[in-house]
Amino acid sequence: MPTPLTPDALIAKLDELGIKTERIDHVAVFTVAESKELRGKVPGHHTKNLFLKDKKGRLFLVSALESTRIDLKRLHERLGASGRLSFGSAELLMATLGVTPGSVTGFAVVNDRAGDVTMVLDAALMDGERLNFHPLVNTATLGISRDDMLAFLRAVGHEPMIIDLPTPPDDGQNG
Repeated sequence: MPTPLTPDALIAKLDELGIKTERIDHVAVFTVAESKELRGKVPGHHTKNLFLKDKKGRLFLVSALESTRIDLKRLHERLGASGRLSFGSAELLMATLGVTPGSVTGFAVVNDRAGDVTMVLDAALMDGERLNFHPLVNTATLGISRDDMLAFLRAVGHEPMIIDLPTPPDDGQNG
């Protein structure tokens, strides 16, 4: 794999594409809960991002609202994947998207120059004007407009699937 872009190189790429972002630097966060504590009043939709693979080795990067409960047992059906999905290893994540666990982001497809990863966006995420993603590291957050995020994904060869993600059945314990 070619050397992954740095956060500064990603921002330069976005600038080159005429895409405006707002960067907020912060301490490293590894979970949605940590980011909620840290962010204060940062506007827009905040995301969680899952790097997944199916039984045939197809790779998916799923970006959803941070609060979305995703039924991983049924997601493969919605994606047209082969069998149930599992999380990609840290090694595969680095080799494919050039990021480490905790830094998974929709921006990471910029490093997937082979086009091996299918970008999946939760339809609920796309109802917002501003989206927030890590810029390849978990020590900053970039705010970007929904339309600019779509333009970025298309510019780097990753036309996204925009779908309603399946939610787990309510078992009465999620209250």
